[in-house]
Amino acid sequence: MVAPDDRKEMPPVKLPRDEFEKRYRRRFADPVYGPLQPELEAIISGAWDAYRQSRKSPLTRNAGEGFADPEYEIATDWLVAREAILRAQRLHDDQSRPPSILLINGSPRSEHTCPGETSKTWRMVMLAETVFQDMSVKVSVLDLSRLVSEFGKQIHPCKSCVSTSMALCHLPCSCCPNYSLGQTDDWMNEIYPLWVGAHGVMIITPVHWYQVPTTLKSMMDRLVCADGGNPDPSSTHGKKAQEAKALELKGWPYPRHLAGRYFGVVAHGDVVGAESVRRSLSDWLTDMSLI
Repeated sequence: MVAPDDRKEMPPVKLPRDEFEKRYRRRFADPVYGPLQPELEAIISGAWDAYRQSRKSPLTRNAGEGFADPEYEIATDWLVAREAILRAQRLHDDQSRPPSILLINGSPRSEHTCPGETSKTWRMVMLAETVFQDMSVKVSVLDLSRLVSEFGKQIHPCKSCVSTSMALCHLPCSCCPNYSLGQTDDWMNEIYPLWVGAHGVMIITPVHWYQVPTTLKSMMDRLVCADGGNPDPSSTHGKKAQEAKALELKGWPYPRHLAGRYFGVVAHGDVVGAESVRRSLSDWLTDMSLI
């Protein structure tokens, strides 16, 4: 079977130099940068060169042994993220270690930013942590409110590579960082090992307009690579859609990278929507073969 053609019908998004500079300068609105205009000019010039040439991953090296194409140039930060996941998997499989659970605070509320006070969700996470610690379970806490209260913490939107081909969706995600587009400081490379290393995951979340908060949904979307994702970007030579489609058409094994881990969900709300959120989260985790 021949892989279907790539469909390219959307309008262009490449910026001209003046628009790029205007947008880039917005991040330096503070008057403290006023005396630093010569330095900013040099930085903007370098950033424009990276953008114009689409240098997504400026630092690479040969993939090496164990990859489909050992000569393929893989981003060094992807290799670091991969090693963290492999290390987490080894810890997960070490039966001499105590059981571990990942507690996730799905609320964006925090006293460290606009709401001015701690969320009910965080208080429930702390209660759950005490219970698990009393059971001699090792607890890790992932506080997603840090996305809106801490500098340099971002989860960039999923780009939906999986809809082109499951083989194009790499684990860890190879879409970010994208230095040419300024899509950096991506938290997911730290989050993947937390999921992989845990024997169980408990998500505690409020309801936002009948849905989970944006903070939680962003992480959920980016976890798509953990369910059937391709652990070898050299097999598709990066984001080569035709190669990925051809690879999938040969028969994709759909590796369940998180299968067998346990899960729990607590969804709470002041009015309505908690049951539908609890059900949708349970369906999502069950679909990824968590128990």
